[in-house]
Amino acid sequence: MKAIQADVRSVVEQLLDSGTIRKGFFVIGCSTSEIAGERIGTSGSEEIASVVFEELKEISNNTEAELAFQCCEHLNRSLVIERSVLDQYGLDEVAAIPVPKAGGSMASYAYKHMEEPVLVESIQAAGGLDIGDTLIGMHLKRVAVPLRIEQKSIGHAHVTAARTRPPLIGGVRAVYESSEVEGSCDE
Repeated sequence: MKAIQADVRSVVEQLLDSGTIRKGFFVIGCSTSEIAGERIGTSGSEEIASVVFEELKEISNNTEAELAFQCCEHLNRSLVIERSVLDQYGLDEVAAIPVPKAGGSMASYAYKHMEEPVLVESIQAAGGLDIGDTLIGMHLKRVAVPLRIEQKSIGHAHVTAARTRPPLIGGVRAVYESSEVEGSCDE
């Protein structure tokens, strides 16, 4: 457990140091089975989830990001968030309680340890962390960009981080930096 804790702490420190975590949702997809070196969905562990959860809380403690824990496919990858966040963003609650066999150990643990947890069907997160190839992309804003961190795994689980950016629109004449603005459309 100490090695897993050290891995998660390293990932969290790198994410915080990157300066890319913004106000809004930060989605967490986590397979505790993969962390343990097993196939996703086969060997969930709330003991592992507890270590991961405690370390990940540092993201919300040190930024304006709201953590959203993704459930497994058996709850259609719904997300565990705080009721206050649901109200703040005007989201609709869905009726389910994640348990290890339907929701996953990470979402189940988060649900049991958040102040007033609820489930929502979907969000549009500004960034996220995928631990164990849980496929968080459906909950990221439209243009996701890989966030390169040195830590490539937590336990045995592959780790991928992402941030999002606004879509670039326009064409050859489009300007994306305010320092480049001069002239008119007629030129």
